[in-house]
Amino acid sequence: MEIQQIVSLLVSERDRLSRAIEALGGGAKRRGRPQKNASAAPIHDIARPASLPRKLKRKPLTAAQKKAHSERMKAFWAQRRKSAKS
Repeated sequence: MEIQQIVSLLVSERDRLSRAIEALGGGAKRRGRPQKNASAAPIHDIARPASLPRKLKRKPLTAAQKKAHSERMKAFWAQRRKSAKS
């Protein structure tokens, strides 16, 4: 084999390996918001594994509970302002 032919084979092999590494590694990591990818499936379409528990929804507060919470928070912030002045 001639040297030129060997070099061209090595270059083609290097290019093939570089493409394979890039495909497996996903290329360079980039910071920030990812670009929109039309071919990727939306997150909500992916099936949730059975091992993960479902998120529990909170029960809505009654009017009395809201009022009690409001009063507790008013007292809390009043105490904070009072201690900050001292």
